[in-house]
Amino acid sequence: MKRQLGVSVYPDHSDFETDKAYLQLAHDYGFSRIFISMLEVSDGKENVQKKFKALIDFAKGLGYETILDVAPAIFSELSISYDDLTFFHELGADGIRLDLGFDGNKEAMLTYNPFGLAVELNMSNDVAYLDNILTYQANIPYLYGCHNFYPQEGTALPYDFFEKCSRRFKEKGIRTAAFISSQTGTIGPWDINDGLPTLEMHRRMPVETAAKHLFATGLIDDVIIGNAYASEAELAALGAIDRYQTAFAIEFVPEINEVERQIALDEQHYRRGDITDRMIRSTEVRKKYKNHDNPVHDHEGVFQRGDVVIGNDRFGKYKNELQVVLEPHSDPRKNKIGSIVEQELVLLPFIHPWSKFTFTERKV
Repeated sequence: MKRQLGVSVYPDHSDFETDKAYLQLAHDYGFSRIFISMLEVSDGKENVQKKFKALIDFAKGLGYETILDVAPAIFSELSISYDDLTFFHELGADGIRLDLGFDGNKEAMLTYNPFGLAVELNMSNDVAYLDNILTYQANIPYLYGCHNFYPQEGTALPYDFFEKCSRRFKEKGIRTAAFISSQTGTIGPWDINDGLPTLEMHRRMPVETAAKHLFATGLIDDVIIGNAYASEAELAALGAIDRYQTAFAIEFVPEINEVERQIALDEQHYRRGDITDRMIRSTEVRKKYKNHDNPVHDHEGVFQRGDVVIGNDRFGKYKNELQVVLEPHSDPRKNKIGSIVEQELVLLPFIHPWSKFTFTERKV
C-alpha cells in the first residue's frame, strides 16, 4: 500500500490565503493528504459550505486527498444526516472521519454511500470495534483507520497500547494513519495545544524521526502532521525521508576513510537473517569491498549502542563488513565510523531479520 504524508488545517481558526499557501508548500515537498477538522463549525451551513469548499477545491487542484473530521454535534448544527452524505460530497471531500462510532451496522452501510466517500474510523481504542463493523460486511476498500491526536501534554498513547490498537486494523488490511507533531505549529482544534501527536513519545521529537518511527513499525500507512503550521524546514525534512525502509541519520567520525564512507552511504544494507543480539550485521558489502584496504582507526575502547563499525584490515574475511552495535563491546578489529543520532536509536528494534536499511549523513 502506498504511504502518504499529510498535513492538517483548521479553517475555523485560520486564514484562507494562509491555508492555501501552506497546502501549496506541503505539496511541493511531496505531501498528498489533508486532515480538515469540522468539529468546531458554528457559523451556519451556508458559510461552512462556502469556506470549506473553496479550500478543498484548491487542494483537489493540487492532487490532495481530503478527509473531514466529523462528530454527531455538527450534523445537528448543519441540519444534515449520516444517512445522506451529499453535503460532504458537494464540498469535494474524499472521505469523513468518524470521531465517534455507532453500532457497526451503520458504519458498514456508510461505506456503500453512492459517492464513494471513504469512512475513516477512530483507531485509538483496543476493542473489537472494527471486527463488529466487518461482521456487517463493510465495503473494505472504503474503510480507513486513523488514530486520535492529543493536545494536552501527557495524554497521548503509550507505544504498547498504540501497537495493540494498530494491529487490529493492519491485520485486517485496513489503511491506517497516525499523527505527529510539528515543533512550530500553534493551531489545532482547541484552545489547548501542547502539540498534536498520537504517541506521547513523539510530542517533542523532530517530525522526521517521529515519521520514521511510525513507518518503521509497519503498522501505519499515512503520517499526518497534526498541528498547523509546520515550518518549511520540517516539511522539507519529512518530504526527504524514505517511507519504505529505515534510513538512519549518522554522524561520522573525522577519521572515516573514503572506502568506509562509500560502504555506509552508497550501498543497500540488510540485516542477516540469522541474527545476533550484539549487532546488526550487513555482510554482503564485505564481498564487494574485500580487495579494498581499510587501515585501523577509532578501534580501541568500548563501542556503544548505535555506533556503526566496519571491519578493518586486521579482521580477515570479515574486513569491510558493516555492523550497527546493539550491545556494548570491544573489538580492535573494527573501526568506529560514526554513530546513529541519539533520537533515532528508537528505530533499532524495528530492524528485523532481512530488514533493509540505509544511512544518510548528518553533519556534526
